[in-house]
Amino acid sequence: MVKAIFVLLDSLNRNYLPIYGNDWVKAPNIERLANHGITMENHWLGSAPCMPARRDILTGRLNFLERGWGPIEPYDIPFTRLLRESGIRSHMETDHYHYFHVGGENYHTQFDTYQFHRGQEQDPWQSRTTPPDEPEHMGQWGQQYYTNQKLFSGADDFPTPKTFIGAIDWLKHNEGADDYVLWVEGFDPHEPFDCPADYVEQYGDTWDGPLHQWTGYRNVEGDEKATQHLRNQYAGTLTMADEYLGKMLDELERQGIYEETLIILTTDHGHLIGEHGVTGKNRWHVWNELGNLPMIAKLPGNQNAGQRRKQLTQNTDVMPTLLDYFNVEIDHDIHGESLKSVFEDDTTVQREAVLYGWFGMPVNITDGKYTYMRAAIREENDPLFMHYQIPTSYSFHDLPGRGMFREAELGPFLPFTQMPVVRARTTMRRTSIVKDTQLFNIKEDPGQENNLATSDTDSDAAPEIEKQYIDLLKQTLKTVDAPASQYKRLGL
Repeated sequence: MVKAIFVLLDSLNRNYLPIYGNDWVKAPNIERLANHGITMENHWLGSAPCMPARRDILTGRLNFLERGWGPIEPYDIPFTRLLRESGIRSHMETDHYHYFHVGGENYHTQFDTYQFHRGQEQDPWQSRTTPPDEPEHMGQWGQQYYTNQKLFSGADDFPTPKTFIGAIDWLKHNEGADDYVLWVEGFDPHEPFDCPADYVEQYGDTWDGPLHQWTGYRNVEGDEKATQHLRNQYAGTLTMADEYLGKMLDELERQGIYEETLIILTTDHGHLIGEHGVTGKNRWHVWNELGNLPMIAKLPGNQNAGQRRKQLTQNTDVMPTLLDYFNVEIDHDIHGESLKSVFEDDTTVQREAVLYGWFGMPVNITDGKYTYMRAAIREENDPLFMHYQIPTSYSFHDLPGRGMFREAELGPFLPFTQMPVVRARTTMRRTSIVKDTQLFNIKEDPGQENNLATSDTDSDAAPEIEKQYIDLLKQTLKTVDAPASQYKRLGL
């Protein structure tokens, strides 16, 4: 009999966590989990951002080489389906509104039951024919969010606290149950970094400027006061989420099941707040603040409490790990590995390296020693193809237009499935921000300041260490069934 809780906090930069060396942010309940569990030191992103990351977690397969933001596809096999076939229930508590608009189809429906807590970011929840006055502000402004926010009077009213309260209610209603996975997903500390003022005040925030809770994805060098205010807002929002995580852990303690419950906590990706002189994600190279993720695993019986692991892991490993704990077999190809023996016996993993990134952006690889970020060799960023059966992408209202079907063909273009898929050319020019290939020795240069890669796009002209990582990249692309067009796009 297994009880498992998977906690996903969005945009969680591990450098803000005391368990990874931070000395000013308060996250005592994440520390509490780590003290009773195992902290992974070399855990990495797979596909990004939000929906691609969740697809990785549910299916155990990387998808960013095949398409960008999109739904669970008919040929995907989420772990919840395999659990259900084995009589194991799953439930989702979430405030992640992207599941509920165009481009986020079929995620929440993979769970036996789910509850959605409204109001985050641009969730089209509260309707006012006369929108609120736009205040003086820095960074982004979200009219819909500030309409929603009018209903938040205290911390209990914010969506991520409501998500943990929902999880507590679920645990109370199902007290005494066994064999379940409870997926608890807080959108915080994703922007806008918003929480009651007392959470920010504890960080000594002295900002007296305009409203500034929402990062513009921009260069912020020379704007340290505003950037520090954003960091304080982020830290306050994280501390609020941590407090309500603690309330859920308290409920497990009250029921006497905390020790026996498997709890895994991680994130989809990080967020930049002044690191490398910029804020945000999506536009930039996937530096470690975005790609090197936190993960904690509190095992049944609090086995190996307080230990740390250095094995190379990533979010595709969540799916096989959960299934392994429930003794559910996987009879199809995935990219992830079960970490059960890593957690319990400190065994090695089979992989040499992990791939990660955004669709159409540089493809990144690390072996835990170096990070190599291979940019497209042409400004046109071609050839680049989307592969899908469901032709939707990020949109609030409109279904996709002709752009999803440019030079579209139907055929056996993904070798891991017998289903035919659409392959369509997409136009996504390489931006000047990510035009350069980058290589960093992250053991000696953890801040990734000294780029060791040549600016020459000719692989033969690369320095010897870069050639090693070019070879490693090509080998690893083969292991994940990368489309042939990716090799051409990257000059491999």
